[in-house]
Amino acid sequence: MSPEVKTSRTKPKVAVLMGGSSVEREISLITGEKISEALISRGYDVAKIDLDEDIVDKLKASEADIVFIALHGSPGEDGTIQGLLEIIDVPYVGSGVLASAVGIDKIRSKMLFSAMGIPAPFHLPVSPLELGEERTDQLVERLVGALGLPMVIKPSKTGSAIGVRIVRDKADIESAVRDAVKFGEAIAEEFIAGTEITTGVLGTEQPRALPTIEIVSDGEFYDFEAKYTPGKSEHIIPPRVSPEVVKKAEAFAIAAHVGLGCSCFSRVDFIVDEEDDLPYILEINTIPGMTPTSLFPEAAKAAGIDFEDLVESLVKLALAEPVR
Repeated sequence: MSPEVKTSRTKPKVAVLMGGSSVEREISLITGEKISEALISRGYDVAKIDLDEDIVDKLKASEADIVFIALHGSPGEDGTIQGLLEIIDVPYVGSGVLASAVGIDKIRSKMLFSAMGIPAPFHLPVSPLELGEERTDQLVERLVGALGLPMVIKPSKTGSAIGVRIVRDKADIESAVRDAVKFGEAIAEEFIAGTEITTGVLGTEQPRALPTIEIVSDGEFYDFEAKYTPGKSEHIIPPRVSPEVVKKAEAFAIAAHVGLGCSCFSRVDFIVDEEDDLPYILEINTIPGMTPTSLFPEAAKAAGIDFEDLVESLVKLALAEPVR
């Protein structure tokens, strides 16, 4: 698909696609609103569209030249919307179908990262079919035997730390798994004690790492409340880890971005093991949040890029890219 703008306008009209029906709907609406405000301030004609079953008709009616996907979770971050836009030949900001589908899947993306030589916590997939009578006991024994305690149990395909639990007692494994599989397949992984950091990546053909940020939460980990409630977490730039760790995180983040075939931007989360001082990849976010408390725009700001410039640069990046 060639994202050629067929318009006589000075600037392309942008449809900001937000909302939808995912569990991250409210966060998506905030992200979409902030993106819209930034584009309007730069003179863009913006159509704000809430995702529903009439999305194709809404997009056609908007006469937009490009879509800025501000969706979080499924179906916006998993390749589904990207595929639809490919079919109707509308260019969009962000990664394509394959990178989006693999990126949102914590199990398959970790397989790829490990194959690329990027350290990742040891993990196991957990199917909802493994729950029930004798199977549950077998599952608990399998997880404890492979991962030990504590362990982390979470849905494989949600973001914003939804459904994530650190399990320290064997008796709590079943309830954690049941909570996680409400969203589909789950992942159980070894718990690594250390410092949480995140590295944003900007660009496609020549991606660059933005300043790495250390995340300090007032809770057990960087959960939903800590992510989106002002004052519940602290973001520290530069992070309080060694320069060598920062260099590794930046290299791993770019490798993950390129390896998945990401476009425009991504954000990669790590935990720095307090024992071996190595950043272990936790996940990649192919549509980073753009709320007032989000990490990606904060990293861009630390690199000297204000929010309006960042949003506009992403639109220009998407229009400059050829086939995904």
